[in-house]
Amino acid sequence: MDALLLGRRIRHFRKEAGLTLDALSDAVGRPTSYLSQLENGHVEARIGLLGEMAASLGCSTADLLIDEAPNRRDSLEISVIRAQNDPRYQALGLAEFKPTAKTSDTALEHLVSLYEALTGAEAAADRRDGDDQRRANVALRAEMRERNNYYAEIEQVASDMLTAVDYPGQGPVSERMLIDMAENCGFTIDRVRDLPSTSRSIADQRNRVIYIPQRNDLTTRAARSVVLQTLGHFVLGHRDSDVFLDYVRQRVESNYFAAATLAPEAACVKTLQNAYAQNDLSVEDLKELFYISYEMAAHRLTNLATEHLGVTLHFMRSDNEGVVWKAYENNGVPLPTDSFGGFEGQRLCREWGTRQAFHSEDAYALHYQYTDSPDGEWWCVTHVEADRAPAHAITVGTDAKQAKFFRGSDTTRHTVSRCPDPMCCREPHPTQRQRWATVAWPSARDRSHIVSGLPASRDNFGRFPGVDMVEVYAFLDRRSE
Repeated sequence: MDALLLGRRIRHFRKEAGLTLDALSDAVGRPTSYLSQLENGHVEARIGLLGEMAASLGCSTADLLIDEAPNRRDSLEISVIRAQNDPRYQALGLAEFKPTAKTSDTALEHLVSLYEALTGAEAAADRRDGDDQRRANVALRAEMRERNNYYAEIEQVASDMLTAVDYPGQGPVSERMLIDMAENCGFTIDRVRDLPSTSRSIADQRNRVIYIPQRNDLTTRAARSVVLQTLGHFVLGHRDSDVFLDYVRQRVESNYFAAATLAPEAACVKTLQNAYAQNDLSVEDLKELFYISYEMAAHRLTNLATEHLGVTLHFMRSDNEGVVWKAYENNGVPLPTDSFGGFEGQRLCREWGTRQAFHSEDAYALHYQYTDSPDGEWWCVTHVEADRAPAHAITVGTDAKQAKFFRGSDTTRHTVSRCPDPMCCREPHPTQRQRWATVAWPSARDRSHIVSGLPASRDNFGRFPGVDMVEVYAFLDRRSE
């Protein structure tokens, strides 16, 4: 019950019945002061009391509980009261404004209209910013797809950097080489304990120092990547820009530079060509050979496989709820998209390997799988990261015809996806809905931030936002067995 709306409806029906607060107090046996607080929305009423009040006011309990103001005047006053609860209004430090009988309807209309115009303009600006960012992501992904995610000019810069520090042509890049690269660019590296939590590194261009977290916060493997990503901005000639597309492109290029330096093209290609000849391509081998993360090794495979082997691929990072954080493809895999054509924030079909991996017997072993879809048959390998909460999965895949070139192509795991048909996995089965719809009452798991958006639930008229009712009903089915 909305206490403010309920109070206004009680006041409305009390006046309609011609009763004073004292008369209503005598009828329901509650103090006048309590009823006054109730009408002003300061306290809540129990259902039993509402029944007594409805009988005294000559209306039904349902009349009191209707979720709308009884008239335009009450609607205006409620809107003015609620507007003052907005943190932006409270930040102005103004005294509380209480509408009274002497406050004209016109004055209230002006206040409400001004507030709605302000919030509407801010919301529109937020939507425009978000839309611009989505368009920028889609535009950059199209550019990456067009060039098969291969940047020859960045590969050359990375090769020159490696030559300058006498990289032997194989194996991991040592920390000594990394320090020499920084010095060649005029920087020193300093590990500090108080780096702001929102920054992965800070480059002081005046004193030529790159600050990164200490080893207890940033492992040696991760530190190499962070330092090179930072150096990448300088060796690639990046400039400050307030254009979001420039920002995204610079991040992609600096990350590419770091990967191309830590897993050099010549050494990678030699490894990949040998594995390709033996039908044994593997992200894992690149990870171990160059001492890089699985994600960086997966990116490196997408950088080089199409250019040097003619193999098309798709890549995804997604969380344990199947929400895509980033993705790339040049093989036509049917990933879910938003209205702009972007993948980020969309939820993957449950039948795809990147989601099935979380439910396998060993979630942290490499998960190989074939998936039939309305757009063809696909193969993928998924690696679940054990050191992230909530867990994330890295997936690399290709179409079934090219799967033979990869380790794990002999897997017997095979699923069928009918998405975007909602009955594939996005809506509970009708028999489950019939069994549980009226008795299941789940509570949504807390998100990382109190204002994080909760994915809508189609079941039960959206009564449980953020709750996956398919999983809830399946859980109840398992327990009832």
